[in-house]
Amino acid sequence: MSCIFTLTGCTVGPNYHRQEPNMPLTWFGKTKPINDDYSKLVHWWTEFNDSNLTSLVERATNTNLDLLQAQARIRQARAARGIAEGGLWPSVDAGGSYTRGRIPIFNNPNPPTRNLFLTGLDAVWEIDIFGGIRRNIEAADADVQFAIEDHRDILVTLVSEVAINYFDLRGFQQEIVIAQNNLQAQQKTAELTHKKFQGGLTGSLDVANADAQVSTTASTIPKFEASAQQSIYNLSVLLGLEPTALLKELSALNPIPQTLPLVPIGIPSELLRRRPDIRRAEAAIHGATARIGVATADLYPKFSLTGSVNFQNDQLHGLINSNNGFWTVGPAVDWQIFSAGRIRSNIELQKALKEESMIAYQKTVITALKDVENALIAYSKEYERHKNLTDAVVHNRKAVDNATQLYDQGLTDFLNVLVTQRSLFVSEDALVQSTHNLSTDLVALYKALGGGWNTEQLAISK
Repeated sequence: MSCIFTLTGCTVGPNYHRQEPNMPLTWFGKTKPINDDYSKLVHWWTEFNDSNLTSLVERATNTNLDLLQAQARIRQARAARGIAEGGLWPSVDAGGSYTRGRIPIFNNPNPPTRNLFLTGLDAVWEIDIFGGIRRNIEAADADVQFAIEDHRDILVTLVSEVAINYFDLRGFQQEIVIAQNNLQAQQKTAELTHKKFQGGLTGSLDVANADAQVSTTASTIPKFEASAQQSIYNLSVLLGLEPTALLKELSALNPIPQTLPLVPIGIPSELLRRRPDIRRAEAAIHGATARIGVATADLYPKFSLTGSVNFQNDQLHGLINSNNGFWTVGPAVDWQIFSAGRIRSNIELQKALKEESMIAYQKTVITALKDVENALIAYSKEYERHKNLTDAVVHNRKAVDNATQLYDQGLTDFLNVLVTQRSLFVSEDALVQSTHNLSTDLVALYKALGGGWNTEQLAISK
């Protein structure tokens, strides 16, 4: 109890200790050499060597509305921290009043009307003996860190969303190119079939099949065009623009950006520092722990020093004069002796909130581990699929060329041409989708690793 008699006092409630969860020693899905250059995680989108993608990401980080909201929440948290810190210092209020009236007294029932001028200062300083104010500041500091990590998490998500929508756009554009190329080839085959029919060299069934294939392939193009345009709308909104703002800039056909970098995967324990959502969850535990101390401090008395200086006179002129002044100074104590269990119930509430935040932290950690493992296995298997589809496209193109030549020479029927052209269209379309998936799987891996931010990059965090 010696802390009662000191100005610095003690701090009630539990102290926060940094979380050290059990983490795996390595990644199960790690199949390639690891690049330890973690700086590549900060601006990972530049690894795709696409100036349009880089420009979109840089603009989004300045104008995205969700990100601007997160920045506003950081300023709110810092302002709230300033309010909490103000509790450590004395508060001084100045006031003044003027009244005019008549106050009867015993020996003069009809006194004259008088003016009364009053002004002065009142001061109160709560001495934080049990640390309730300091715990409140600690909680506010944790809230600031929570807001900063939330901003970083939104940034990581934003960058990945921009990249994914950009890859979607380029993927749909490439599917349009594939469909148009196949459509041209099928139209030539249909023209040849019509000529053969007119010459009596083939039947009406081959003509119908050829025309049906042309129409079927042509029907896929509007769907791809609509999806491509919707991707542009999505990108515009991510940049805080109206949906059609980027149509002119992005409508030109371009390939899907591809890269096969050595991603700096590192070891699982590094996620604790690199993933903003984990850091945010840890800040939530810190804040909840400090608020237990705030609630516990209400069990103890609050000591204050109070004082006032006032001046009173019936004339405004000369009001501030030692002859018109009076002052008071002294200690005060406020102790909630009986609160019907409210204080202890509040302590239990804060403990339960801390327990909830610790469970949320554990869930965030294991979800982060799952995100990385999912991204690793998805990229690894898609890479294998992409190689097989590349071979399939090469073989199908040869098959189409051979079948077309044989059909033109009258050495095979139209069914073989029809089958090979359909197989080529399906395999080329699947290859485009696989190329798209490879890029988006890489984006998912970069996001899962917490790529896209660093402390120096975010001035709002300082």
